[in-house]
Amino acid sequence: MQSLAAATPPIALGALDGRYRPVVAPLVDHLSEPALNRMRTHVEVEWLIHLTERQVVPGVRRLTDDEVTALREVVQTFGPDEIDEMAATEKVTQHDVKAVEYFLKARLRQITPAEADRGLAELIHFCCTSEDVNNLSYALMVKGAVEQVWLPRAESLLAALTTMAQDLRDVPLLAHTHGQPATPTTMGKELAVLAHRLRRQVTRVAGAEHLGKINGATGTYGAHLAAVPEADWQDISRTFVEGLGLTWNPLTTQIESHDWQAELYADVARFNRILHNLCTDVWTYISMGYFAQVRGQGTVGSSTMPHKVNPIRFENAEANLEVSNALLDVLATTLVQSRLQRDLTDSSMQRNIGTALGHSILALDNVARGLAGLDAVPEAMAADLDANWEVLGEPVQSAMRALGAQGVPGMDEPYERLKELTRGRRIGQEDLVTFVRGLGLPPEVEERIAAMTPATYVGLAPELVDHLR
Repeated sequence: MQSLAAATPPIALGALDGRYRPVVAPLVDHLSEPALNRMRTHVEVEWLIHLTERQVVPGVRRLTDDEVTALREVVQTFGPDEIDEMAATEKVTQHDVKAVEYFLKARLRQITPAEADRGLAELIHFCCTSEDVNNLSYALMVKGAVEQVWLPRAESLLAALTTMAQDLRDVPLLAHTHGQPATPTTMGKELAVLAHRLRRQVTRVAGAEHLGKINGATGTYGAHLAAVPEADWQDISRTFVEGLGLTWNPLTTQIESHDWQAELYADVARFNRILHNLCTDVWTYISMGYFAQVRGQGTVGSSTMPHKVNPIRFENAEANLEVSNALLDVLATTLVQSRLQRDLTDSSMQRNIGTALGHSILALDNVARGLAGLDAVPEAMAADLDANWEVLGEPVQSAMRALGAQGVPGMDEPYERLKELTRGRRIGQEDLVTFVRGLGLPPEVEERIAAMTPATYVGLAPELVDHLR
């Protein structure tokens, strides 16, 4: 059999870079290997600018405005040629961060060609361990990916779900607890519950801290003090990290501890799990006929059964949420562990962040498309309500309890009397009304309860939807 490994262009091994590439492509600008090298270049450039602006090293001049602009342009124009150049350098260095350093030193010599400025290149990666650059790069990459890609997708889905809940605010629905008919609600309220749960997690994700450090090989500023003992290195570190838009971590080993990442991934995973719950609930409502799927032009539900429109968007989302959560969970578990002052488990682990978020984004896309293809079927919901008058046993016995507590005679053992009427059998409106009228209720209570139907017994469900506003 012919090998596909040498095909041109190369064939993607993973689904995200193959079948699903168009949906997750925006993450490439944030969490790919070239994006990591571009961000490393950004951090190195800003560190050089920071050191020279503050004149940390005595006798080293400030960079001119033109030189600063030219250095930042190296980052802005970072593209395929730079990716190839850096990859070639890394083949020689066998060290990714060192390749970035050499790449930038070469650019700096082009920007400041004067012989007197040759020493400026030595301030690139000055007193830095690789993790000083990497932790800041990953923090900026994750921050950008979440804020610019994941959160907008999540917010868009939430907006659609909220609108759907509001539109179905008053549509009565037979609830099911433990799979059995239960106190009616409205479809809008049930969707609102899910929207409210998702909103809380989105708020947590949006408010996440992204920590960073730049303090040397074991977090002691040892090299910094040896080189320039009179400098206030903690202040230099703090202002640099905060200037990047991150939160400064003052206490670390060689690595930034990654606790913030574990916290963030736990929140995203929790969002995913709630979204998974939405998928299974909506899938079930579709199977019960409460939602009809709008058949897209030219789509095929089943390869053999022409009548079918399968809920594939929700099933696809479930699978991708499970993959995403498996990765997010292992990221959160592994990244907070490091042997003594440093090991490299985090280095390989963090290269999976894009995949973890990619599967979540793919799920968001599928759920959004799935919800957009649904039409509520109130008639189906009404039919189930009308077939389950026994659910009104609850309000009848509750009214009797209230009256009994007030001393009204004949209201004893209400639960037991309704249990005898309703458990294990179906009753209709006539059965229930006859029973109610024989209880000896006060006239106004009797009329109110006798007029009740499963479709009107929804409590405050419609008003509860308004909490989403």
